[in-house]
Amino acid sequence: MRKVKVGIVGLGRLGRKHAENLAFRIPNCELLAVCSVIKEEAEQVQEEWGVKYAYTNYDDMIQNKELDAVLIASPSGFHCVQIEKALNANLHVFSEKPLGLYLEEALQVQEAVNKHKDKVFMVGFMRRYDKSYSYAKKQIEEGKIGDPVLIRCYGLDPTKAIDGFMTFAKNNYSGGLFLDMAIHDLDLARWYLNSEAKRVWAIGGSYGYPEIKELNDAETGAALVKFENDTMGIFVAGRNCAHGYHIETEIIGTKGTLRIGTTPEKNMVTVFDENGAIKECSDGFLERFEQAYLSEVEEFISCIRENRQPDVTVEDGVLSTALGYACKESFETGELVSVQSPYKVVPSSL
Repeated sequence: MRKVKVGIVGLGRLGRKHAENLAFRIPNCELLAVCSVIKEEAEQVQEEWGVKYAYTNYDDMIQNKELDAVLIASPSGFHCVQIEKALNANLHVFSEKPLGLYLEEALQVQEAVNKHKDKVFMVGFMRRYDKSYSYAKKQIEEGKIGDPVLIRCYGLDPTKAIDGFMTFAKNNYSGGLFLDMAIHDLDLARWYLNSEAKRVWAIGGSYGYPEIKELNDAETGAALVKFENDTMGIFVAGRNCAHGYHIETEIIGTKGTLRIGTTPEKNMVTVFDENGAIKECSDGFLERFEQAYLSEVEEFISCIRENRQPDVTVEDGVLSTALGYACKESFETGELVSVQSPYKVVPSSL
């Protein structure tokens, strides 16, 4: 088969990394087109990397008949519409999470994907493609810790990223702490526990940065989730981590425990000086999950070439969004929330 020709929309931090992977690191793939509302951004990538087409209008790009697929790395609020348009243009689609800022949007995407069964659709839950996380899944499936009964997840962004987040959030691109950040952990919980959420209680506040409260959001939040198979999840998400980017996951089973990323080490180097023994931490998600971002898009391209669907489905996107939205509802209302059937979210009493 000839090379899969891909166009990308969104050239921010993550979008540029995806574009670079498509252009230089993935065999049997060609980055044919880039699209950004910032004209200079698209033209710079086109000129420096030798990309054939550059656009400032997404609708124009997806009408390019040379394209086979699009990768959507635009702000979250645009995902739903852009996914639908790409599918209707007969293109394969990879979309970054979330599917949308609202549960209704996620369901709308699911309907669109199901109308185009001949097209590969994949949502960017990259942690499933991280070597440590996929190894932990294999250990669970082999019964190394017995039956998993509880998952504990920390997802903490570095303090130095707070200014960028504020710009992002003020433009209504975020969707809130649980949908924007914790959704990766919520997806992992569904994957590891092999169950859907039943009830959620979420709390949070804005402590170091009270201006986040004005956005009806939390700087640091926590959620307690009961799953349908009576397993449990504890989720902590935050935007003010002084020591760096801290992603940690623990799965407790009936016969053992797995921990991933207990110390968010930058590398294997320890610095010994007057301050003691120092292990530097990862600076951010692009550094920590560099391999996973590459591996997930490699899988997307392979699925297109081999005419198969990826393991990560649109239903995973919907169900994780439903759980994230339930956390958001619980945080905003202070109520225990039940996640029902599995797309309807309603308040519930204890």
